[in-house]
Amino acid sequence: MLQPNDTSETVYKIGINYKGQHHELRGCHNDIRNILPCLINQWGYNPADIVQLIDDGYSPLPTRHNIQLEMHRLAFYARAGDSMFFYFSGHGGQVRDLDGDEVDGYDEFICPVDYQRSGVITDDEIHEIMVKPLAAGSRLTALFDSCHSGTVLDLPYLYDSRQCKFVDGVTPDARFRKHSQAQVYCFSGCGDSEESESVAMPGQPIGGLMTFAFIHVFSCTRTLTFQSRFEQILAFVRATLPDAKQQPQFSCSNPLDTTLPFYI
Repeated sequence: MLQPNDTSETVYKIGINYKGQHHELRGCHNDIRNILPCLINQWGYNPADIVQLIDDGYSPLPTRHNIQLEMHRLAFYARAGDSMFFYFSGHGGQVRDLDGDEVDGYDEFICPVDYQRSGVITDDEIHEIMVKPLAAGSRLTALFDSCHSGTVLDLPYLYDSRQCKFVDGVTPDARFRKHSQAQVYCFSGCGDSEESESVAMPGQPIGGLMTFAFIHVFSCTRTLTFQSRFEQILAFVRATLPDAKQQPQFSCSNPLDTTLPFYI
Protein backbone atom coordinates (compact mmCIF):
# COMPACT_ATOMS: atom_id res chain seq x y z
CA MET A 1 0.00 0.00 0.00
CA LEU A 2 1.30 3.45 -0.89
CA GLN A 3 2.22 5.63 2.03
CA PRO A 4 2.08 9.45 1.77
CA ASN A 5 5.21 11.55 1.82
CA ASP A 6 4.99 14.82 3.75
CA THR A 7 7.94 16.42 2.00
CA SER A 8 7.78 18.54 -1.11
CA GLU A 9 11.04 17.34 -2.67
CA THR A 10 11.59 13.67 -3.44
CA VAL A 11 14.21 11.75 -5.41
CA TYR A 12 13.87 8.34 -7.03
CA LYS A 13 17.14 6.72 -8.16
CA ILE A 14 17.43 3.47 -10.06
CA GLY A 15 20.76 1.85 -10.91
CA ILE A 16 20.95 -1.60 -12.48
CA ASN A 17 24.10 -3.56 -13.32
CA TYR A 18 22.15 -6.76 -14.17
CA LYS A 19 24.70 -8.78 -12.21
CA GLY A 20 25.11 -12.31 -13.52
CA GLN A 21 23.01 -11.67 -16.60
CA HIS A 22 24.18 -11.91 -20.19
CA HIS A 23 24.41 -8.16 -20.79
CA GLU A 24 25.84 -7.19 -17.38
CA LEU A 25 26.86 -3.55 -16.92
CA ARG A 26 29.65 -2.23 -14.68
CA GLY A 27 28.97 1.45 -14.06
CA CYS A 28 25.36 1.92 -13.01
CA HIS A 29 25.96 1.46 -9.28
CA ASN A 30 28.81 3.94 -9.56
CA ASP A 31 26.43 6.40 -11.23
CA ILE A 32 24.13 6.16 -8.23
CA ARG A 33 27.03 6.87 -5.87
CA ASN A 34 28.33 9.72 -8.02
CA ILE A 35 25.09 11.63 -8.27
CA LEU A 36 24.11 11.29 -4.60
CA PRO A 37 26.39 14.05 -3.17
CA CYS A 38 25.13 16.49 -5.81
CA LEU A 39 21.51 15.76 -4.96
CA ILE A 40 22.16 16.52 -1.30
CA ASN A 41 24.90 19.17 -1.28
CA GLN A 42 24.31 21.09 -4.51
CA TRP A 43 20.62 20.60 -5.25
CA GLY A 44 19.29 20.61 -1.69
CA TYR A 45 17.46 17.30 -1.43
CA ASN A 46 17.08 15.68 1.98
CA PRO A 47 18.72 12.22 2.27
CA ALA A 48 15.56 10.99 4.00
CA ASP A 49 13.58 11.79 0.85
CA ILE A 50 15.76 9.77 -1.52
CA VAL A 51 14.45 6.38 -2.63
CA GLN A 52 16.96 3.99 -4.20
CA LEU A 53 16.37 0.79 -6.15
CA ILE A 54 19.69 -0.94 -6.86
CA ASP A 55 20.63 -4.57 -7.59
CA ASP A 56 23.54 -4.43 -5.14
CA GLY A 57 22.28 -6.97 -2.62
CA TYR A 58 21.47 -4.31 -0.02
CA SER A 59 18.81 -2.00 -1.50
CA PRO A 60 15.31 -2.88 -2.67
CA LEU A 61 15.57 -4.54 -6.06
CA PRO A 62 14.70 -2.54 -9.22
CA THR A 63 12.18 -5.08 -10.44
CA ARG A 64 9.42 -4.15 -12.86
CA HIS A 65 6.92 -4.16 -10.01
CA ASN A 66 9.06 -2.01 -7.71
CA ILE A 67 9.95 0.54 -10.38
CA GLN A 68 6.33 0.96 -11.40
CA LEU A 69 5.30 1.20 -7.75
CA GLU A 70 7.70 4.08 -7.15
CA MET A 71 6.56 5.79 -10.35
CA HIS A 72 2.97 5.55 -9.10
CA ARG A 73 4.06 6.90 -5.73
CA LEU A 74 5.85 9.87 -7.28
CA ALA A 75 2.81 10.92 -9.32
CA PHE A 76 0.13 10.11 -6.76
CA TYR A 77 1.53 12.30 -3.99
CA ALA A 78 2.77 15.18 -6.14
CA ARG A 79 1.18 18.52 -5.26
CA ALA A 80 1.53 22.05 -6.61
CA GLY A 81 4.93 23.39 -5.58
CA ASP A 82 6.52 19.95 -5.24
CA SER A 83 9.84 19.25 -6.95
CA MET A 84 10.79 15.67 -7.85
CA PHE A 85 13.89 14.17 -9.42
CA PHE A 86 13.89 10.79 -11.19
CA TYR A 87 17.09 9.07 -12.25
CA PHE A 88 17.63 5.86 -14.20
CA SER A 89 20.92 4.20 -15.12
CA GLY A 90 20.63 0.88 -16.91
CA HIS A 91 19.68 -0.78 -20.18
CA GLY A 92 17.22 0.75 -22.61
CA GLY A 93 15.91 -0.24 -26.02
CA GLN A 94 13.28 0.16 -28.70
CA VAL A 95 10.25 -1.74 -29.94
CA ARG A 96 7.91 -0.96 -32.81
CA ASP A 97 5.27 1.65 -31.96
CA LEU A 98 1.69 0.39 -32.19
CA ASP A 99 -0.36 3.47 -31.27
CA GLY A 100 1.02 6.12 -33.61
CA ASP A 101 2.61 8.51 -31.10
CA GLU A 102 6.25 8.08 -32.15
CA VAL A 103 7.83 10.29 -34.81
CA ASP A 104 10.33 7.56 -35.73
CA GLY A 105 7.85 4.68 -35.45
CA TYR A 106 9.48 3.11 -32.37
CA ASP A 107 8.62 3.13 -28.67
CA GLU A 108 11.49 3.39 -26.21
CA PHE A 109 11.76 1.28 -23.07
CA ILE A 110 13.84 0.70 -19.95
CA CYS A 111 14.85 -2.70 -18.63
CA PRO A 112 14.13 -3.62 -14.99
CA VAL A 113 16.48 -6.12 -13.40
CA ASP A 114 13.91 -8.88 -14.05
CA TYR A 115 13.02 -7.81 -17.59
CA GLN A 116 13.73 -11.26 -19.03
CA ARG A 117 10.98 -12.70 -16.82
CA SER A 118 8.61 -9.77 -16.22
CA GLY A 119 9.13 -7.63 -19.31
CA VAL A 120 10.34 -4.11 -20.03
CA ILE A 121 8.67 -0.78 -19.20
CA THR A 122 7.79 1.20 -22.31
CA ASP A 123 7.68 4.97 -22.67
CA ASP A 124 3.91 4.74 -23.07
CA GLU A 125 3.67 3.09 -19.65
CA ILE A 126 6.09 5.52 -18.03
CA HIS A 127 4.13 8.48 -19.36
CA GLU A 128 0.76 7.11 -18.22
CA ILE A 129 2.04 6.23 -14.73
CA MET A 130 4.50 9.00 -13.87
CA VAL A 131 3.92 11.98 -16.18
CA LYS A 132 0.28 12.35 -17.14
CA PRO A 133 -1.17 12.21 -13.57
CA LEU A 134 1.20 14.84 -12.12
CA ALA A 135 -0.52 17.76 -10.40
CA ALA A 136 -0.55 21.18 -12.00
CA GLY A 137 2.20 23.33 -10.52
CA SER A 138 4.48 20.41 -9.67
CA ARG A 139 7.86 19.88 -11.30
CA LEU A 140 9.63 16.70 -12.32
CA THR A 141 13.22 16.64 -13.59
CA ALA A 142 14.32 13.29 -15.01
CA LEU A 143 17.70 12.00 -16.12
CA PHE A 144 17.99 8.78 -18.11
CA ASP A 145 21.49 7.46 -18.75
CA SER A 146 20.51 4.56 -20.96
CA CYS A 147 20.54 3.60 -24.62
CA HIS A 148 17.71 4.74 -26.90
CA SER A 149 16.45 7.20 -24.26
CA GLY A 150 15.89 10.36 -26.32
CA THR A 151 12.10 10.49 -25.96
CA VAL A 152 11.68 7.99 -23.13
CA LEU A 153 9.05 10.12 -21.32
CA ASP A 154 7.01 10.78 -24.49
CA LEU A 155 7.03 14.54 -23.94
CA PRO A 156 5.62 16.77 -26.70
CA TYR A 157 8.60 19.12 -27.08
CA LEU A 158 12.07 17.90 -28.09
CA TYR A 159 14.98 20.35 -28.16
CA ASP A 160 16.94 20.46 -31.42
CA SER A 161 20.37 21.66 -30.29
CA ARG A 162 21.55 22.24 -33.84
CA GLN A 163 18.71 24.64 -34.65
CA CYS A 164 18.33 25.87 -31.04
CA LYS A 165 14.58 25.35 -31.13
CA PHE A 166 11.95 22.84 -30.08
CA VAL A 167 10.54 20.28 -32.51
CA ASP A 168 7.91 17.56 -32.18
CA GLY A 169 8.76 14.96 -29.56
CA VAL A 170 5.63 13.01 -30.45
CA THR A 171 3.43 12.97 -33.54
CA PRO A 172 1.03 15.95 -33.89
CA ASP A 173 -1.97 13.65 -33.39
CA ALA A 174 -0.54 12.46 -30.04
CA ARG A 175 0.29 15.87 -28.59
CA PHE A 176 -3.02 16.25 -26.74
CA ARG A 177 -2.90 12.83 -25.05
CA LYS A 178 0.77 13.31 -24.15
CA HIS A 179 0.06 16.61 -22.40
CA SER A 180 0.91 17.07 -18.72
CA GLN A 181 -0.29 19.79 -16.35
CA ALA A 182 3.08 19.67 -14.60
CA GLN A 183 6.43 21.07 -15.67
CA VAL A 184 8.33 17.97 -16.75
CA TYR A 185 11.92 18.13 -17.96
CA CYS A 186 13.81 15.11 -19.25
CA PHE A 187 17.54 14.90 -19.95
CA SER A 188 18.53 11.80 -21.90
CA GLY A 189 21.94 10.37 -22.63
CA CYS A 190 21.38 9.88 -26.34
CA GLY A 191 18.94 9.98 -29.22
CA ASP A 192 16.31 7.33 -29.74
CA SER A 193 18.43 5.44 -32.28
CA GLU A 194 21.69 5.83 -30.36
CA GLU A 195 23.54 4.13 -27.51
CA SER A 196 24.83 5.75 -24.33
CA GLU A 197 28.51 5.27 -23.55
CA SER A 198 30.33 4.54 -20.29
CA VAL A 199 33.72 6.03 -19.46
CA ALA A 200 36.33 5.94 -16.72
CA MET A 201 37.10 9.50 -15.68
CA PRO A 202 40.52 10.24 -14.09
CA GLY A 203 40.57 8.93 -10.53
CA GLN A 204 37.04 7.52 -10.76
CA PRO A 205 35.54 4.13 -11.59
CA ILE A 206 33.62 3.58 -14.79
CA GLY A 207 30.27 5.34 -15.09
CA GLY A 208 27.79 6.77 -17.55
CA LEU A 209 29.12 9.57 -19.76
CA MET A 210 25.84 11.46 -19.57
CA THR A 211 25.79 11.21 -15.79
CA PHE A 212 29.30 12.63 -15.56
CA ALA A 213 28.31 15.45 -17.94
CA PHE A 214 25.12 16.25 -16.02
CA ILE A 215 26.93 16.35 -12.68
CA HIS A 216 29.71 18.51 -14.11
CA VAL A 217 27.33 21.10 -15.58
CA PHE A 218 24.72 21.26 -12.83
CA SER A 219 27.24 21.35 -10.01
CA CYS A 220 28.07 24.85 -11.19
CA THR A 221 26.40 27.33 -8.84
CA ARG A 222 26.51 30.21 -11.31
CA THR A 223 23.28 31.47 -12.85
CA LEU A 224 23.15 29.92 -16.32
CA THR A 225 20.44 29.76 -18.94
CA PHE A 226 19.09 26.43 -20.13
CA GLN A 227 20.79 26.92 -23.47
CA SER A 228 24.16 27.51 -21.82
CA ARG A 229 23.83 24.46 -19.59
CA PHE A 230 22.79 22.19 -22.43
CA GLU A 231 25.59 23.43 -24.66
CA GLN A 232 27.99 22.64 -21.82
CA ILE A 233 26.61 19.10 -21.55
CA LEU A 234 27.19 18.58 -25.28
CA ALA A 235 30.69 20.06 -25.04
CA PHE A 236 31.59 17.82 -22.08
CA VAL A 237 30.52 14.71 -24.00
CA ARG A 238 32.51 15.72 -27.09
CA ALA A 239 35.62 16.63 -25.09
CA THR A 240 35.54 13.50 -22.92
CA LEU A 241 34.86 11.00 -25.70
CA PRO A 242 35.46 12.58 -29.12
CA ASP A 243 34.39 9.41 -30.94
CA ALA A 244 31.13 9.08 -29.00
CA LYS A 245 28.16 8.57 -31.29
CA GLN A 246 25.66 9.73 -28.69
CA GLN A 247 23.95 13.12 -28.74
CA PRO A 248 22.36 14.02 -25.39
CA GLN A 249 18.72 15.06 -25.65
CA PHE A 250 16.27 17.26 -23.76
CA SER A 251 12.49 17.14 -23.90
CA CYS A 252 9.75 18.87 -21.92
CA SER A 253 6.02 18.92 -21.33
CA ASN A 254 5.50 22.59 -22.11
CA PRO A 255 7.39 25.20 -24.12
CA LEU A 256 10.52 26.42 -22.36
CA ASP A 257 12.25 29.78 -22.73
CA THR A 258 15.84 28.62 -23.25
CA THR A 259 17.22 32.10 -22.50
CA LEU A 260 16.08 32.01 -18.87
CA PRO A 261 18.11 30.59 -15.94
CA PHE A 262 17.62 26.85 -15.44
CA TYR A 263 18.12 25.02 -12.14
CA ILE A 264 17.47 21.53 -10.81
